[in-house]
Amino acid sequence: MFPGATTDREAASYVVVGAPLDATTTFQPGTRFGPDRVRQFAETYDDYDHTTESYFSALGVHDAGNVAPWDDVEAYLDHLAAELRSVTIDDAVPLTIGGEHTVTYGGVSAVDPDVLVVCDAHLDLRDAYDGNPWSHACVIRRCLDDLGVDRAVIVGARTGSEEEWDRAAAADVEVVPPAEAREWLDETTGGDEDPFAGESVYCSVDVDGLDPGFAPGTGTMEPFGLAPREARDLVRAVAPRADGFDVVEVNDRDDGQAAAVAGKLLREFVQTHAQAHRD
Repeated sequence: MFPGATTDREAASYVVVGAPLDATTTFQPGTRFGPDRVRQFAETYDDYDHTTESYFSALGVHDAGNVAPWDDVEAYLDHLAAELRSVTIDDAVPLTIGGEHTVTYGGVSAVDPDVLVVCDAHLDLRDAYDGNPWSHACVIRRCLDDLGVDRAVIVGARTGSEEEWDRAAAADVEVVPPAEAREWLDETTGGDEDPFAGESVYCSVDVDGLDPGFAPGTGTMEPFGLAPREARDLVRAVAPRADGFDVVEVNDRDDGQAAAVAGKLLREFVQTHAQAHRD
């Protein structure tokens, strides 16, 4: 159980769902251990949050456990989407812990947002990777082209194929490289206009969006990434407007750094979202 997720399912405002998919992971597998590892390394966090003056255990979070995957990725994603859709039907917010980034497809399918805001080192805009359209390297492309997401904002992106950069030049994609992330965050939170006004949002954090010096336990490390505070501030900026959240690509190849930051970001999402909707 995610620490502090003690509310009964029927009364929950937020539902944690583990999606330990590890079918298309490249370079360093191990995302099958991600959900339980995030739960483990979140044990050390105090229940009380000074910033929002709230107790995490009082915010109505339930942990529904893991949705066990199988070899057919497309079928698994449909099943995961159905599980997450049952959360939205109950007017609760789904919080998915991956698992490879492909699981975001299930969350987006369930929430049906207008905008997908992603923290990621990679564009994930390939139409197929090694012939597989359901690879983790294709998830943003699938959400845009197959699920009808109006636009995607990819914060922290710093690498991609030529095909991906061509797709990223389209009007429905905004790429915010690490060097411009702070400016984007300041404009999003302090500008005169809400960049998401009238739109529903889904927030996805791939831990490889952070610099691997901070989160080495991930499959496809890419240097020169975001600092943890920038990832935190992204979550804080988007959470009040979001109807769903996930944190993905945590594996077991480090001493817990990636899992620790993932668990903290999930808590930041809940605390910020709850405060905004309470106020």
